[in-house]
Amino acid sequence: MKALRFKKFGPPSVLAIEEVPQPEPLAGEALVQVKAAAINPSDVKNVAGLFSATTLPRTPGRDFSGVVVAGKKYQGKEVWSSGPGLGITRDGAQAEYVRVAEEALSPKPSTLSLEQAAAIGVPFITAWVALVRAAKLQAGETILIIGVAGAVGQAAAQIANWRKARVLGAARSSDPIPGAAAVINTTDDLRDRVFELTNSKGVDAILDTVGGAMFEPALRSLRIGGRQVSIASPGERRVSFDLIDFYHNLSRLMGIDSMKFTPRDVAGIADELRPGFEANVLKAPPLQLVPFENAIEAYERLAGRQAKAKQVLTFR
Repeated sequence: MKALRFKKFGPPSVLAIEEVPQPEPLAGEALVQVKAAAINPSDVKNVAGLFSATTLPRTPGRDFSGVVVAGKKYQGKEVWSSGPGLGITRDGAQAEYVRVAEEALSPKPSTLSLEQAAAIGVPFITAWVALVRAAKLQAGETILIIGVAGAVGQAAAQIANWRKARVLGAARSSDPIPGAAAVINTTDDLRDRVFELTNSKGVDAILDTVGGAMFEPALRSLRIGGRQVSIASPGERRVSFDLIDFYHNLSRLMGIDSMKFTPRDVAGIADELRPGFEANVLKAPPLQLVPFENAIEAYERLAGRQAKAKQVLTFR
């Protein structure tokens, strides 16, 4: 079969499409014929060598959809997943076939195409865990999403609206963003604007997808007893905040790492998300479909921040 491979870390140019043996599923695993595989920013970082756990040589790719061709579960069915360890400690989904734990698979939402299903993995699964399992967001609450224009931020805004919460967003501009009642420019005083928009109460919950310099202003925007979930800090990894203010405010801080999800976690979350997609409350992001043979060009677009839509590899 054909697979995208890298034998050393570096820019997208270290990638190559190669002929490799088709994998044989072990007990408890399935072999999936990949129909579509998304490229996430984390895949670019993985190829660049930013994940210490990655072993080489490796096929990248966490998010995919396809048809089960071997396995006891879902035989012949269309499935999707964001397989734990894929592209890191085992070969990923940017290949014609992928071997994956059966318990990580979930039936594809009937309203989505295979290409759309491949695009929802990391963003929606991460957002769901952050909002539902960590922050326990409730109807009527207000959540502030730092980085609302990003993939996880947009997924989180949809999930929050589905749960009947009010969404405030923070982004590099104050232009309207779907799903957000208001968008705050990150150059403004975040806490002041949040308190203006919440009758001086602060928000119930925060999803921080940015970290760094935005971490403390976000934390200061919580109401008494509010909770903040952090999932990234691509710039400065060390932050500081006033600990006395933190505990006087009864604030709670939680971290989420999608790399730590188990196969059962992934399938369980996918099953919880499915009704939202099938009711058309949740929607896949805009896609740019890329023939598999042009995979390296898609990586280059993403690495150079030239991609205007989700890059999804397709297979003949």
